Amino acid sequence: MSPASRYTYLGPEGTFTEAALRTLPEAATRELVPMVSVPAALDAVRSGAAAAALVPIENSMEGGINATLDELATGVPLMIYREVLLPVRFALLVRPGTGMSDVKTVTGHPAAQVQVRNWMSANLPDAVWESAASNADGARLVQEGRFEAAFAGEFAAATYGLEPLATEIHDAEHAQTRFVLVGRPARPAAPTGADKTSAVFWLADDHPGALLELLQEFAVRGVNLLRIESRPTGEGIGQYCFSIDAEGHITDRRVGEALMGLKRICPQVRFLGSYPRADEVRPKLRQGTTDAEFTDAADWLGRALDGRA
Repeated sequence: MSPASRYTYLGPEGTFTEAALRTLPEAATRELVPMVSVPAALDAVRSGAAAAALVPIENSMEGGINATLDELATGVPLMIYREVLLPVRFALLVRPGTGMSDVKTVTGHPAAQVQVRNWMSANLPDAVWESAASNADGARLVQEGRFEAAFAGEFAAATYGLEPLATEIHDAEHAQTRFVLVGRPARPAAPTGADKTSAVFWLADDHPGALLELLQEFAVRGVNLLRIESRPTGEGIGQYCFSIDAEGHITDRRVGEALMGLKRICPQVRFLGSYPRADEVRPKLRQGTTDAEFTDAADWLGRALDGRA
């Protein structure tokens, strides 16, 4: 297939990322290519070798996925076009014939450890954990005999010739991971009324209230922030940028004007896209923040300038 029909994802085969990607209708007609890391998946998009990449960006236990946040904040710009929410349930995968008492070493992605810690304490208190590049890669390492067990999706068992020793493992009942479909920059899709806008911005200088000044650009326009995280810029201790998700679409007046406000006072703002929310939740708009009220205020200003207010 041509690069235009190729999607990359955080591999290898059998990851939760692959499972999330396969929930998209268009995945059935695309060539799905696993990559060894988030940077590799996104670099394939940057180079034109793939049309899009699906990568994890946030989970409900640990927050943002740093590798993805940093890749989207730096390098050749990319844009988010869609998000997928996937409930996370782990299985303990082992080679056939392995019993619970045989499990002395386990592996999985570091994010998985946070989500199965209590289960391990209760069921495998003496097992030693070593991290793998991904949960599916952990399954591969078990297949090769380097560990007795791996925490991964149950769907990965067949791929690696393993069997689930335990299933439905999770410390948090409603644990989810959020994934984003990322492509090269283009015009965002039309607003749906239940949208999310992502961006990264940098402080001009460090002074008391500097972050508050930037957040007020959202607050005074009634824009709700769904996530905000600081990430080091690499330019020295104490130098940070801020990654945010906000309710609404860039074409919504309140959101567009908030981003313009940031652009006026920040040395750099990177727009990462406006796209439909996977949960389809619509924002609850405060009085004075609808597009109609912004338009009415602009009309009033015009009349005031003409002496007709």
